Amino acid sequence: MTGPELPANLISLPVLPVSATLPELIATLDAGRNAVLVAPPGAGKTTLVPLHLLQAPWRQDGRLLVVEPRRVAVRSAARRMAALLGEETGRTVGFRTRTDSAVSAETRIEVVTEGLLLRRLLGDPLLEGVAGILFDEVHERSLDLDTVLALACDLQRSLRPELRLVAMSATTDGRAFASLLDATLIESEGRGFPLDIRHAPRDIAALRDLPEAVARAVRSLLASEDGDILAFLPGAGEIRRCAALLSDLDLRILPLYGELDTREQDLALSPQTERKVVLATSIAETSLTVPGVRIVVDGGFHRTPRLDPGSGLSRLETIRISRATATQRAGRAGREAPGIAYRLWTEATGRSLALHDLPEILSSDLSGHCLDTAAWREVMGTAPEALPLLDPPPSGACQAAIALLRTLGALDDDSRITPLGKAMARLGTQPRLAAMMCAARSGPEKATAALLAALLEERDPLRIRVVPGQKKPLIPADIHNRLAVIEGDMPHPTADRASLARIRQSAQRYRARLGLKQRIAYDPGCVASLLAAGFPDRVAQAAGERGRYRLSGGGSARLSATDGLCGETLLVAPALHVRTATEICLAAALDAANLPGTLLARMSEQIETALDPSTGSVIARKRLRLGTLVLRDRSVPASPEEARALILSRIRADLTGSLPWTDACHQFRARLALARACLDETLPDLGDEELGGTLEEWLAPYLEGVTRLAQIQTLDLHALLRQILPYPALRQLDQDLPASLTLPGGTARIDYCAPVPLVSARAQSYYGLRETPRLANGRVSLRFALLSPAGRPQAITADLASFWSTGWADMRRDMRGRYPRHDWPENPALAAPPARRR
Repeated sequence: MTGPELPANLISLPVLPVSATLPELIATLDAGRNAVLVAPPGAGKTTLVPLHLLQAPWRQDGRLLVVEPRRVAVRSAARRMAALLGEETGRTVGFRTRTDSAVSAETRIEVVTEGLLLRRLLGDPLLEGVAGILFDEVHERSLDLDTVLALACDLQRSLRPELRLVAMSATTDGRAFASLLDATLIESEGRGFPLDIRHAPRDIAALRDLPEAVARAVRSLLASEDGDILAFLPGAGEIRRCAALLSDLDLRILPLYGELDTREQDLALSPQTERKVVLATSIAETSLTVPGVRIVVDGGFHRTPRLDPGSGLSRLETIRISRATATQRAGRAGREAPGIAYRLWTEATGRSLALHDLPEILSSDLSGHCLDTAAWREVMGTAPEALPLLDPPPSGACQAAIALLRTLGALDDDSRITPLGKAMARLGTQPRLAAMMCAARSGPEKATAALLAALLEERDPLRIRVVPGQKKPLIPADIHNRLAVIEGDMPHPTADRASLARIRQSAQRYRARLGLKQRIAYDPGCVASLLAAGFPDRVAQAAGERGRYRLSGGGSARLSATDGLCGETLLVAPALHVRTATEICLAAALDAANLPGTLLARMSEQIETALDPSTGSVIARKRLRLGTLVLRDRSVPASPEEARALILSRIRADLTGSLPWTDACHQFRARLALARACLDETLPDLGDEELGGTLEEWLAPYLEGVTRLAQIQTLDLHALLRQILPYPALRQLDQDLPASLTLPGGTARIDYCAPVPLVSARAQSYYGLRETPRLANGRVSLRFALLSPAGRPQAITADLASFWSTGWADMRRDMRGRYPRHDWPENPALAAPPARRR
C-alpha cells in the first residue's frame, strides 16, 4: 500500500531537549521493542516524537495515534505539529475528539483523546491501519488511560506483535510503565529555566475564598513582575468569579477550561500583543504551552473523579493537588525564560501534600471500566482479571461494579456482556446513564434521556441559599422541577446559571449520540420510566411513618414530610445524600399500577410459604418482588407439595420438639441402637441425624393433607419407626431384644434407655428365679430393680443368685416390718411367686 509523499520539511524540524533522545528512541522502535520516554515539560516530546517517527520503516503506510488526556490538548498538539510542517490540520496531522475532528485520507498522525481511543478499540479491536500508539502524559493515570493501555498491550501480545507502543511521561516514574509494556526506558534531561518558588504566608481559610486569593496574588504580581500570568483554579465557576474580580484591569483576562468554546480556548493558547492573564483548570498542567507565561499562580486545588455514593455516579470532587502536580504547574513558568511560581499555601502545608495523585482506578466508580473490559473479553477472549494493569482495581469496588452491571442487565450471571451491555458500551458514558439512554425508543424519550443524563452528571442546579436568621429553605425533590427549569419553562430564583449552561451543553452532546439531529421537546411522562432503567436499585416504596421509604437495592431513605412527593407510594430516587440517615434529593413518582417495562423485566413473582408462628398453620403468599421490595402481595392456597416441604423443613430443624415422641418410640430406638452395637451393625440407624436426613423416605408419605403442625401429633410415630426396619430384621430384634421380659410372677418392661437394660418389677415377681436372665442367647446382660409393694426401688443387681444369698436378708427384714401382709420368704430362689401359691 502506497500513501502520499511525506512533507519535505521534516528535516527542518526544530531542535528541542528531547531531540537528543530521538536516535535511541527510533532505534528501539526499529528493533521491534516498545519504549517509555520520560522528558520534563517543554522538552518537545508531544510534537517532535510523532513527526520524527513518520519516516520509520516499520510504520509503512500505517497511522500513528497520539493519545492525549484532554480535548484541548488534542487540538493544540495537532495544530502545533501541523504548523511545524507548514500545513493545516487535517492533512498529514489530524485530530479527532468527541465534539469535532479534522482528518483526511492524507492523515498519518491522528491525535485523539483516551476516551475516543477506548471506543475505537472496542469497535475495531485490531486497529486496522494503525502502526503505532503514542500515549502522552501517562503519569496522569486517568481510568480511561489505564484501560486503553491494558487493551493495547493485550492486542499487541495476542494479535498485533508488530504494533509499536510508546508511553511518554513528564515524571521520573517511568519504570512502572516500562515493566507494564516490556519496554526500553529512555530519559531526557530536558532544559528548564530557573524558577523562583514562592509560598503564601498563610493558607486560605476556606475553598470558597480561593478566587479572591488568586485575584489578590495576580494583582500583586502584575504590579511587581513582568510577563504573562497563568493562574490555576479548580473549575469554571472559580475561573468566572476570579475573572469578575479582575475585570477592571487594563489587560486580557482569558479563561481556559475543557467546556469552553474552541475559539476561546485557542485565544488563550495564542500569542498576544498585550499582556494577559490566563485563568485555567488543570488542563494547562501538561501537553499545552501557553506562550508568554513567566508567572504561575497555583491555587493548590483541582477536581478529580470520585464515586458519589448518593447518585452511584462518578462526580468531580475538589481536592488538594499532589507535590508532583505542583511541580508540573510550576514548570509552566520556566518553559521560555526564567519564571516565578507563586503557591497559595505555606511551606508547611506543601510538605504535607501527597507525593503523587491517587490513580483514578483506585478511587473511582469502576462500573464503566468493568463494562469496557467485559466488552473486550467478548471480542478478544481475554478475561478482565488477566489484563495488564499498573494497579489492580480494588476487589470490593470491582464486585460492586459487577453487581450493578448485572442489575442493569449489562452482564449475565457469568459476568459476560449481554446485547444490552454492548449497546451501553457503545454510548461511552457511565453505565447507569447508558442504560437509561438505551431504554429510550422514541424521539421524545431520547430527548428526555439526554436531558436526564446531563442533569444527573452535574450537581443539582437548584441551589439552597441560606439567609441568616431564617430557616433553611426546602428544595422539592421532584426532578420534573429541574427539567422544567433547564428547558426554560419555569424560572427559578435559586437556579445556578453556570450549572444550567453546562447541563444544556451536555444534553446537546447526548442528543447527538442518540442520533437526534433536530431539537425535540422532552416528554415528562417517561421520566420515571427512564430513571428506573438506570436506577432499578433506587426504586423506593413507602414504609411505615410518613416520609420513610424502603429501597429496592436494600436499606432505607427519607423524604421530608412536607415534600410534595411524600404521599407517593412508589418513587425512583436517582440522587441520595448520606448523612446520619439517607435522604432523597431527586425523585420521580412511579405508578404502581402501570410500571415501566424496564422494571417489569427485573421483577420476580413467586409463592412464598411459611408457618404461622401462632397457629402453626402453613400459609402461602404470592408476592411480586423488585429486589427487596414487595410490590404486590396476596394470600393463595399452598400446594400439597409446598405444605409438605415446609412441614418437613420445620421437623428437620427441630426433630425432638416437632414429632410426637412417646416412651415406646424412645425404647424402640434404644433397642435398635443396642442391637447395632452388640449384635448386627448393618441394622438401620435411627439416630436424629439419620432420621432428619431421610424424612422424605419414611415420614413424607404420611403427611398427605397435613397443613398444621398440630396434625403431626396424631401420627403413630412408633409404628412409623418400626416400618423403617425390614420385617425379618424387626422379627429378629423383637426376639433378641424384646420390649419386656417374662418373670415367674408376671411380665416386666425392659428399659433400654438405661446405660444397661434395666428390668423393674416387685420383688415377688422374681421369686423362683435361680439364675440371672440374659438376652440374645446370653450376649446381652440385664440389670434388675427389685421394687417394694408400693413400687419403690429397694435394690438393683445384675446377679440375682448372689443377691438372694447376700443382700436379700437385709431387704427382707426391712420389708417384713413395713409390709407384713406380703410374703417375704427366706430363700426366694426356691419360693413360688404369690400369684401361683395355693
